[in-house]
Amino acid sequence: MEWWREDLLGALLERESEHQLFDRAAGMAAAIGFEYCAYGIQIPVPISRPSVTMFSNYSRQWQSCYHERNYLHVDPTVRHALQSTLPVVWSNSLFANAQEMWEDAREHGLKFGWAQSSRDARGSVGLLTLARSTEQLSECELHANQPRMVWLTQCIHAAMSERLTPRLAPETQVGITAREKEVLRWTAEGKTASEIAQILVVSERTINFHISNIVTKLGASNKTQAAVKATALGLLY
Repeated sequence: MEWWREDLLGALLERESEHQLFDRAAGMAAAIGFEYCAYGIQIPVPISRPSVTMFSNYSRQWQSCYHERNYLHVDPTVRHALQSTLPVVWSNSLFANAQEMWEDAREHGLKFGWAQSSRDARGSVGLLTLARSTEQLSECELHANQPRMVWLTQCIHAAMSERLTPRLAPETQVGITAREKEVLRWTAEGKTASEIAQILVVSERTINFHISNIVTKLGASNKTQAAVKATALGLLY
């Protein structure tokens, strides 16, 4: 297992591109018996339609099918990933409410799989999926390889998030002062500028000045949107 750790940590240090990093992850997946590998990351903004970026070595036919039939919105592994960071093994019961997708996946050679999500302080969620066309995953295999699979999940997300989040959510790179964070926290609690001024023992004009700066920095339309974005992106702490 040590070579996995060294290889993955090396990828972080070498500053490889996201495509090179994914290829490295796919190679590691193949080394433990998975012919297919996929990774997706969801950035929490915009709130109403979070940005999703996906990488995989699935066949082009399956990638087209998945996109054209909008399976992202019915995929039970994605739903699970948004609710839990525990790993999940593909099964008939898991896909009970997505039978059409399950049948299509199997027709494209995706019959046995495992998936696990990972989250970070900036609010992004990553999902790593390992799959193959033959041989069910046994308890013995999972016991032997799951530590590597979990390690791969954590490392690939940390590395991908580091590379993609600044590009997909430039707000995360904005410098927010300690006072601005304080004002944002109280704004998120529903306090008015007048109430925040009393709490922080400053003038209401000063609070409005901070709010104006925050709204501009986060590219928000008002203080409410600024507070929501900052909270979603983990910028308040």
